[in-house]
Amino acid sequence: MKTLQELQEIRERMRSAVADRKESGAGTTEKMSVLVCGGTGCTSGNSKIIFENLKTKVAAAGIENKVDIILTGCFGLCSKGPIVVVYPDGAFYTHVKPEDVDDIVNDHLVGGTPVERLLHAEKDADGLMKSINDTDFYRSQRRVVLRNCGVIDPENIDEYLAKDGYLAYEKAVTQMTPQQVIDEIKKSGLRGRGGAGFSTGMKWQFTHDAQGDMKYVACNADEGDPGAFMDRSLLEGDPHAVIEAMMIAGYAVGAEHGVIYVRAEYPIAVHRLEIAMAQAREYGILGDNALGLGHKFDLELRLGAGAFVCGEETALLNSAEGKRGEPRQRPPFPAVKGLFGKPTLINNVETYGNITQIILNGADWFAAMGTEKSKGTKVFALGGKLENVGLVEIPMGTPLRTIIEDIGGGCPHGKKFKAAQTGGPSGGCIPSSLIDTPIDYDNLMAIGSMMGSGGLIVMDEDNCMVDIAKFFLEFTVDESCGKCTPCRIGNKRLLEMLDKVTKGEATLEDLDKMEELCHYIKDNSLCGLGQTAPNPVLSTLRYFRDEYEAHCNGKCPAGVCKALVSYKIDPDKCIGCTICARNCPVGAISGTVKQPHVLDAKKCIKCGVCASKCPKGAISK
Repeated sequence: MKTLQELQEIRERMRSAVADRKESGAGTTEKMSVLVCGGTGCTSGNSKIIFENLKTKVAAAGIENKVDIILTGCFGLCSKGPIVVVYPDGAFYTHVKPEDVDDIVNDHLVGGTPVERLLHAEKDADGLMKSINDTDFYRSQRRVVLRNCGVIDPENIDEYLAKDGYLAYEKAVTQMTPQQVIDEIKKSGLRGRGGAGFSTGMKWQFTHDAQGDMKYVACNADEGDPGAFMDRSLLEGDPHAVIEAMMIAGYAVGAEHGVIYVRAEYPIAVHRLEIAMAQAREYGILGDNALGLGHKFDLELRLGAGAFVCGEETALLNSAEGKRGEPRQRPPFPAVKGLFGKPTLINNVETYGNITQIILNGADWFAAMGTEKSKGTKVFALGGKLENVGLVEIPMGTPLRTIIEDIGGGCPHGKKFKAAQTGGPSGGCIPSSLIDTPIDYDNLMAIGSMMGSGGLIVMDEDNCMVDIAKFFLEFTVDESCGKCTPCRIGNKRLLEMLDKVTKGEATLEDLDKMEELCHYIKDNSLCGLGQTAPNPVLSTLRYFRDEYEAHCNGKCPAGVCKALVSYKIDPDKCIGCTICARNCPVGAISGTVKQPHVLDAKKCIKCGVCASKCPKGAISK
């Protein structure tokens, strides 16, 4: 167990080492730091092997006393991974392979010359290489929740301490009453980042005021939205930030025990949480007398099996208790009757990620960011048709255009932006005409979408919006727990109607029936999954009704829906190269060399391989 004085000594000793991880080249020591992304995305690209190779090569070069090799969390720019950054000069290496390690060690770490072919080469007007924070991807961001991701070793508690770790908890317990902590969270304007955007301070207040001989603090780390990885990345890159925030919450609401419910499909996050909790117990931070300040608090992990519905807080509670993961009727709300029937505070990972900074810097500091009703920043997982896919954190109120064009780099290959899906499978699609919409809770609700947990998927002109709506509805139908009829049956009927549209079998009257059914499901479903499941259909009907009508007339404008697509070969363009025939998986194309080929529509499975392989563009829909 460490005393407060010993913890402060660790902070002071480690601060200079962590502070040297900057781009200015003005480090306080001559020691270099080589940071390797250890997030899930880069790990799948062999970043762990890169990390091990770096340690081996640095030792072989005899410079291990001059170089620290650190496995960090996600840097954010996932489409450029694996990423390696060398400080203090800030060389930002992308698409690094294990075989590149020799050049990084020999040329850069030993020779002092960065490996140019690996650099994220973005230059300013004078032709000079931009610093990392000045690049298009980073310059519009404000990293509060992600402040330590890609900076510290998440498996080393001392590095978290160097970034003022556990000072917020110390301040809360020694300088503030539980009610003062809650008042500070209220004053900050922080709203829940899990989807609904309810006032975090009010949720804490309700749990504080609830009567009970025992209370719990829970963390929702289930994160089941397709394409979403915000919570996972925070747990992988800065697990102590969530632990400390839960300790503060426990002090504020009167809870001595916390539960982190995390999906088992996040093995790196689970592993680093286990390490962080063990380190916190070893240091006396978690336990019967946390930090020696008289507050008892400890944590445990509960692993989820991947059911999307368990992201709903009451379904999560059932699952955490070992029951079937399905929602409970509300009221009573978890703040009154939650885990094992006791008052329970539930927030998601990103919400907790803001807490320590609010306590350390004050509510006014946090409230100065964002908009009047949506304070602070928001983390988004950018996916889909973008040049820069990854994890970003922007102030609330940032226009969608900034996210897509500046940070995301726009759609690849010169394609036009068509729509953005926010809020996961239960969110809505924002059309290109609304690209200048400031992103916050109220603006998104006003245009038929929602913030959700932070997934943001971009579509271009090649996407069919009817097919997109069908994709998300298929997901929610599959993930419905089946407890209530409007969701279990209503969404299935809605999907059947949508399937008719994609096959060209629906009528204009069917579109009106679909819209009516959407509103019925929203109004009568038990939980948030069912209540929001029709959003993709409603928003695409609202903004892309012309595409629905075209399908009813037997045409898919984007050429995506197979039932409405047929391929043909232009005999005037075909040179008889036989490439299409050789690549057709079902032998639907025939012809002789140097003669126009013929496509048998009855055999064609409409896979599109022939069109993609034709060197002359002779095959079209």
